[in-house]
Amino acid sequence: MDFKEAYKKILREIDLNKQRENVAVVGATKTKDIALIKEAAAAGLTIVGENRAQEFIAKYEKVKGLSWHFIGALQTNKVKYIVDKVDMIHSVDRVFLAQEINKQCQKINKIMPVLVEVNIGGEETKSGVLPDKLFDLIEEIIKYPYLKINGLMTVLPINASQDLYKKMNNLFLSTKASYPQLDIKWLSMGMSGDYITALRCGANMVRLGSVLFGERNYN
Repeated sequence: MDFKEAYKKILREIDLNKQRENVAVVGATKTKDIALIKEAAAAGLTIVGENRAQEFIAKYEKVKGLSWHFIGALQTNKVKYIVDKVDMIHSVDRVFLAQEINKQCQKINKIMPVLVEVNIGGEETKSGVLPDKLFDLIEEIIKYPYLKINGLMTVLPINASQDLYKKMNNLFLSTKASYPQLDIKWLSMGMSGDYITALRCGANMVRLGSVLFGERNYN
């Protein structure tokens, strides 16, 4: 798969659905090798995201000039290994995790931009705070001075209705209006299979894997 052509195609699609300069594309590099990530950087991709701490650490030192985001479920015992390296954590969904990020960031005097993960579909198999508990979690997170809430993140159910995407966008707008003192600017919603729908329904950050890099190889 030619990354450069795939990336150009995606940027054209973003232009059709939203102003490109207002959308952040996060390349999801899970299972992808260093050569392909370097090719992506050379083609103009500036942000990449990893799902697993161990895989992220193995790749981080080998590719320069990229902004790394952590986009997967994060265990508290892995926080200390990534906070000095990532520019954003997308998956803050519980108080204990926020506490640990604050603790580890305090050690290095770093304020970590985070997104609060919302389980908008209420799926038992997915992480994320339920919508009706979101503001309770935000009230706890804002107590920690080394965390900076920059927005919300979600993973939609497979074949979710457009109404659910709109519901998530309404929650994002409500959060932004309710917390004007915070820098709420990102709605990270949409992956390879649904990013067009997500963009049309308000997302301004998308996490793209297979449409950019080809299908994942779990071998």
